Amino acid sequence: MKHDSPIKPLADKICLVAGASRGLGRGIAKALGEAGATVIVTGRSSEAGPRTDQRLETFEDTAREVELIGGKGHPYRCDHTQEREVDALVSWALRRFGRLDCVVDAVWGGNEGYDGERYPDGSNFGTPFWRRPVARLGESFESGVYAQLLLARAVAPAMVQMRNGLIVTVSFDTSAYLGDAFYDLAKVAMNRLTLAMGTELKPFGVTALALSPGHVLTERVRDAGMAEETTESPLYAGRAVAALAADPHVARHAGQVLHVADLARAHGFTDQDGTQPARFTIPG
Repeated sequence: MKHDSPIKPLADKICLVAGASRGLGRGIAKALGEAGATVIVTGRSSEAGPRTDQRLETFEDTAREVELIGGKGHPYRCDHTQEREVDALVSWALRRFGRLDCVVDAVWGGNEGYDGERYPDGSNFGTPFWRRPVARLGESFESGVYAQLLLARAVAPAMVQMRNGLIVTVSFDTSAYLGDAFYDLAKVAMNRLTLAMGTELKPFGVTALALSPGHVLTERVRDAGMAEETTESPLYAGRAVAALAADPHVARHAGQVLHVADLARAHGFTDQDGTQPARFTIPG
C-alpha cells in the first residue's frame, strides 16, 4: 500500500485505536485515517479532564489529526484498565457503527512518571530486579497484558459472530532480553497472550497478532532529550497496521509478533520521511 496514493484502501473500515492520546497510538490512528478509515480514538488524557503526567496531548487532538489526514475521527474517553469502561466503549462502538473491523491495543502505562532518567520510585530502566519495588511490575502488567486482555475479550464476541476482524497489540520482539526485568516480563506476557488469542480466534476468521516497532520518536522520548537515539516515527508502525488491515491474507500472521521493518519491505510503505528504517535490535 503506497501511503501517497489517492486510493483509500480502508475507506469502508471501522477501526479502534486504544491508547491514542500520544505516541505509537497516535501514529497508528493517523495512518489509519490516512488510508481513509473511520477511527475511534481512545485514551485518558482529555481536554475536559485529567491528563496523564500533566502532558499536553489529548485523544481529542488525535481525532482531529485523523480528520485532517483524510479519515473520520471519533474521540472516546476510556481507562483501559477498567473492565466496565472497556465494555462500555465496545458496546457504544457496536451500537454506533455496527461492527469493528480492526482493533489496535497501543495502551502502555509502564513509563508513567518516568522523566528520562528515573521513575517516581527512584529506580531507572534497567535497575537490577532486586533493587526495584515490586509494585512497578504490577503497574506494567496492569497497563500491558491486563489492558490487552480486557479489550480483546470485549471485542472478540462481535468479531467471532461476523467471522472477520483484526486485533493488533503493540508490543516488542522478546526473542532477546529487553534490558529491564519488569518491562521484559510484561512484553513476554503480552506476546504469549497474542499467541493464545491468535490460536483460539483463527478458526472463527479473526486474526490476532502483535507488532514490534523500533526505537520510536514519541513525545515522551523527544522531551526526555533522546530524539537522536530513535530510529523511526510513530507513523511507521501506523502504516504497518494500515497495510495489515488492508491485507486479505492477514490470517497467515495469526499469533505472530511482526516487525514493522519487515512489513515495510513486504508491503512497500515508508516512514514519514520516505525512508524504510531497518529492524531495531536492543544494544548489547
